[in-house]
Amino acid sequence: MNKARLNFSLLLFLFSAILFHSCKSRATVPLKKQGVLIFSLTKGYHHASIANGIEAFQKMGSENGFQVDTTADVRAFTSENLKKYKALIFLSPTGTSVFNDDQKQALKYYVNQGGGILGIHAATDFCYEWEWYGQMMGAFFLKHPKIQEAKLNITMPEHKINSGLPQPWVHTDEWYNFKYVNPSIHVLIKIDETSYTGGSMNNNHPISWFHEFEGGKIFYTALGHTKECYTDPLFLKHVLAGLKWVMQ
Repeated sequence: MNKARLNFSLLLFLFSAILFHSCKSRATVPLKKQGVLIFSLTKGYHHASIANGIEAFQKMGSENGFQVDTTADVRAFTSENLKKYKALIFLSPTGTSVFNDDQKQALKYYVNQGGGILGIHAATDFCYEWEWYGQMMGAFFLKHPKIQEAKLNITMPEHKINSGLPQPWVHTDEWYNFKYVNPSIHVLIKIDETSYTGGSMNNNHPISWFHEFEGGKIFYTALGHTKECYTDPLFLKHVLAGLKWVMQ
């Protein structure tokens, strides 16, 4: 082999190595998107169960192969930061007027780009001044009675989010009534208002739902007030199924 051909072969080898490394690096980027970010800022009522929820999601992550980050800081809501996550979990945040315009735009952009949102319990007791947020999450909270046992009716038993749930599902929690419900949501579970005291929605009372909204995938459950929820196998099955759906 002459010197020219040797130099050409060496250059070709180096180019191939660089190209392979570049492709391999790009191929690993989506793995970072398997992470989720838990947001649990409370400027109103603070649910003691938030700590239990974080622990439960961290355990889910270790068992199902996704990273779990946590924050109570609205400064996490930048487009650059949010794009790292496959899903955002609104774990019982409370308060109004918490996001500035840039942070609102970052969340909207995240949803528009196909991001997943999972809302738990007080995620509907949040950002009342922001109509877009209520439409995205699916409802705004009005009031609730005391914690008590109630009967849940699975309205979409064929949907994979509801797979493995009993019909009916008897559960103890703090049952939210809503003052606004987005008519475009797909209701997964309704609560039977005849099975407890304090329902105010004429027995047409959604308690968990999903929808695709402006490019994103949204799942919400009003369950999750009590600490006991986060060791309840049925509740954890319910939430993990919803999380997997929004992460698809």
